[in-house]
Amino acid sequence: MKIVADNKIPFLSGVFAPFAREVLLPGRDIAPADVADADALIVRTRTRCDARLLAGSAVKFVATATIGYDHIAGGELDRLGIGWSSAPGCNAASVAQYFVSAVVNSGRPFRGRTVGVIGVGNVGRLVAAAAAALDMKVLLNDPPREEREGSGGFVSLDEICGESDFITVHVPLERGGRHPTFHLIEVERLAAMRDDVVFINAARGEAVDSAALLAALRTGRIGAAALDVWENEPDIDREILRLATFATPHVAGYSTDGKANGTGMAVRAVAAALGLSELIDWKVPELPEPEVSLIELDAAADTDEQIRTAVNASYDLRLDTERLRNDPGSFEALRGGYPLRREFFAYRVRGGSAEARRLLGALGFQLI
Repeated sequence: MKIVADNKIPFLSGVFAPFAREVLLPGRDIAPADVADADALIVRTRTRCDARLLAGSAVKFVATATIGYDHIAGGELDRLGIGWSSAPGCNAASVAQYFVSAVVNSGRPFRGRTVGVIGVGNVGRLVAAAAAALDMKVLLNDPPREEREGSGGFVSLDEICGESDFITVHVPLERGGRHPTFHLIEVERLAAMRDDVVFINAARGEAVDSAALLAALRTGRIGAAALDVWENEPDIDREILRLATFATPHVAGYSTDGKANGTGMAVRAVAAALGLSELIDWKVPELPEPEVSLIELDAAADTDEQIRTAVNASYDLRLDTERLRNDPGSFEALRGGYPLRREFFAYRVRGGSAEARRLLGALGFQLI
């Protein structure tokens, strides 16, 4: 067997070596000649998997080690008889960690404030849970779920825009159908938001009209923006980069835990498709520990400051913002060489006030 894979997928190298020939290539460079005699293909978002790439190949199965799958032309693969899978929910906790870091570093009060979550799938659910753990009031908007489950628990996009202190987007990219999300957030939606809103997009860049967002940032129409995803990645708008409060290179879901989950789901899917029983239950054996996993808190400090200290010890999105602003042309390199980042549960908290410990425990930190 031959398996072709993106060489930036972590923990994958050597996994299939006892059973197949592994060919690891840069995701953007994978070409028809590379997959012509391959049995399976494992990718990230940078490889467009369609008939142009796969028609006439021996590929039986494509796995993407990512939640998003708009780079997979599912209809074309179906017509070619090629199976495929994504990794739903693999990095949901990582995106929730990104959301929390954006909130606590925003300079705004957050406990008791309202957050509107647009898109309440695998990721949005965990983001909503993290917001609730911060004692925030949570509004949920998800028209497809509302159709299936009824209106209880969901609100309109108008209500989200008008009532939220923080708004965070977690929708898939859908250009058609009953609920398209392409440019879901546009001039009118931005105009309906409070002028001190903190707007967060860690879903897909195309869910937001960049021209409208740029105008809103230039005029101060919205208070702050935390942007992890961009239209035309990696050729991002430098003016939006300058004006956004936080600007990161599509790494919200890049915790080491999330990457391990995505790789494991892709390996298991390919193993099932190719009949490799030895890998049906494969997981990444062990993850590296954070360099400093113990967080000491001062109980006399302000509660919000204690929370911010703990969150930033695990992940501080200001550092990713600084790296991107220092070298916008390194967007892909920053993603490819992303450093170790563990999620909240990998950290222990000692000390702190009872209130701070309650909130940090709800976020998933270990309390000692």
